Amino acid sequence: MTAEPDTSATKTGNYFVANYPPFSTWRVEDAHLATERLARPPAAGTPLGLYVHIPFCRKRCDFCYFRVYTDKNSSAIARYLDAVIEEARMQAEHAAIAGRKPDFVYFGGGTPSYLSVKQLRYLFEGIQRHISWDGAREITFECEPGTLQEPKVNALKDMGVTRLSIGVENFDADILERNNRAHRAKEIDRAYGFARAAGFRQVNIDLIAGMMGETDDNWRRCIERTVELAPDSVTIYQMEIPFNTTVARRMKDGEQKVAPVADWATKRRWVGEAFAALERDGYYIGSAYTAARGENATFLYRDGLWHGADMLCLGVASFGHIGGVHYQNVHDFDPYIERVESGAAPIHRALQLTDDQRLIREFILQLKLGRVDTRAFTEKFGVDPLERFAGPLRKHADDGFLSIDGARVELARHGLLQVDRLLHDFFPDEHRKVRYA
Repeated sequence: MTAEPDTSATKTGNYFVANYPPFSTWRVEDAHLATERLARPPAAGTPLGLYVHIPFCRKRCDFCYFRVYTDKNSSAIARYLDAVIEEARMQAEHAAIAGRKPDFVYFGGGTPSYLSVKQLRYLFEGIQRHISWDGAREITFECEPGTLQEPKVNALKDMGVTRLSIGVENFDADILERNNRAHRAKEIDRAYGFARAAGFRQVNIDLIAGMMGETDDNWRRCIERTVELAPDSVTIYQMEIPFNTTVARRMKDGEQKVAPVADWATKRRWVGEAFAALERDGYYIGSAYTAARGENATFLYRDGLWHGADMLCLGVASFGHIGGVHYQNVHDFDPYIERVESGAAPIHRALQLTDDQRLIREFILQLKLGRVDTRAFTEKFGVDPLERFAGPLRKHADDGFLSIDGARVELARHGLLQVDRLLHDFFPDEHRKVRYA
């Protein structure tokens, strides 16, 4: 039996499952739980990752739901960088962090490449005075093509970035403008050329299936151009419209319930077509969103996060995970800086996970890889996922979305393309009925 495809229109709300339990269940009154956990040594053998949030952008994309600012001058930026460095100093003194070196580092945003070379060197050197990543296996840095000049790209390589991720999103000038992207189509090739010439171990490009104005013909051209560029990895997301986006606000003001983007069946078809074209060109599909090729095409940030690594976060509104406790920093610019400058930890809310919630979290996130060996979960948690999740696994197997072979669960391609929709069936009732974010 195969389930009918989901042909529903795109409406406001979160589609992408980035974590579990839902963010809406994290509580301000539990922020102390993160501070208390940071005060205790880490569990033996747990890898550490570092996430640094750079919230500055030239423009706010109409579909963006991250904490970003387009109105900060150089003095405000300098003050923010000082706060991030000071937060690194404070956190490095905690028992959970002291003496540990991150296995992977991720600079996200916002637009990290918005910063100048001078500002970037100041930030990198400042953080590393307290948390050294000289042994990190992967250092990822997000970029917007219009902010990349050759000296900046070369400086990033010199500062140790190994994985440069370029936010192309689409190659069409009109679609970029319609979605209020800051960069223009002509800047993509120039930025990509600088990145290739600099010799990064891995260059990734991001695409979004279903941006406003997308068509079958244009999407085909986007994939053809991607194959021509031959990046080491490609990340493809399906357009969603979370509540705090510009598009969602316009929909609310105009009382329009359906977003002006393609329906889910069309977006999944587009991603499927992209994956098929990339596979024909020698790529392998590494998750519901990624295609890669070559031995250097790793994504340790994703793999570490989805397998239970600790994640120290720095910066406004950033998310971390330490020893089974989720936490998020203060989510407004000035209050974040003021909290750090006062000498207090900028943690805003937290959630202590139960053992069962940790199992659910890692299982559903790893399902997004397309295959799971359940024996690893039995060894780690003492629970057999085939028994714990017998109901939803049987349902999705009957619907043709996945198959079970011994201890191995594997998603069919059409299941992988809509895996985020399927994951809610693994939530307990208490978390299926709440707003995700």
